[in-house]
Amino acid sequence: MKGKDLFSLENKVIVITGATGVLGESFALAVAAAGAKVAILGRNEEKANERVKAITINGGEAMAVITDVLDEKALISARTQILNAWGTIDGLVNAAGGNIPGATIGPDQNIFDTNIADTQKAVELNLFGTVLPTHVFGRVIAEKGKGSIVNISSLAAQRPLTRVLGYTLGKNAIEGYTKWMAVELAQRYGDRVRVNALAPGVFLTEQNRSLLTNPDGSYTDRAQRFVNHTPFGRLGNPEELNGTLIYLLSDASAFVNGETILVDGGFNAYSGV
Repeated sequence: MKGKDLFSLENKVIVITGATGVLGESFALAVAAAGAKVAILGRNEEKANERVKAITINGGEAMAVITDVLDEKALISARTQILNAWGTIDGLVNAAGGNIPGATIGPDQNIFDTNIADTQKAVELNLFGTVLPTHVFGRVIAEKGKGSIVNISSLAAQRPLTRVLGYTLGKNAIEGYTKWMAVELAQRYGDRVRVNALAPGVFLTEQNRSLLTNPDGSYTDRAQRFVNHTPFGRLGNPEELNGTLIYLLSDASAFVNGETILVDGGFNAYSGV
């Protein structure tokens, strides 16, 4: 392949978990625009159907698959549904995850009084909400000997961000899992099976809206501090993640394996002076 064909996902079947979320919606539309058939996985049937409609209106092909990323039996059923319809799976985007309100530590809260059970739930959602889909859908990719798995990490795995302990633990684990699986799958199934991660900086989503915006829509002090520490001077837009995602799913990144790519407007690079 040459030129723009390197970035094509034409006729590939891509599974996206968490596709009913803000980032997941952007991912699904971009992957479809690149030519892929998209399996929209999520728990919200109404939103899943909205994603499918948005793709099909533009001439793409998609299906809604209602499932829970922490339910292995449901995931296996989802895999059967996708294989019955399209026969294969070429890529997996593990976009399910996010923060849990109870795992967020308040600025005046005693850190030793935090709800550990909620912290565990946040780790489970972000880590095992990636591990389980990878083991279910990634098996198809591995056994056919070609395909790409993209996990979603976070800036929180690169820099310790205050208040979000459970999310931070989960995303750090994602990066370790990404490297581990990248090595294992390549050694066992060959050099055309890849696992990488995309790490967004600060993007406004439903999970972090209460942390980043006031009731009137203005930025909180926390959000403004993120903006001030970002050389670009703003938060990211979901669409600005799509180019990196397409790159990691496509043949353009054929020799990229076990890596995490930050998309953060320079936040991680900036020392503050």
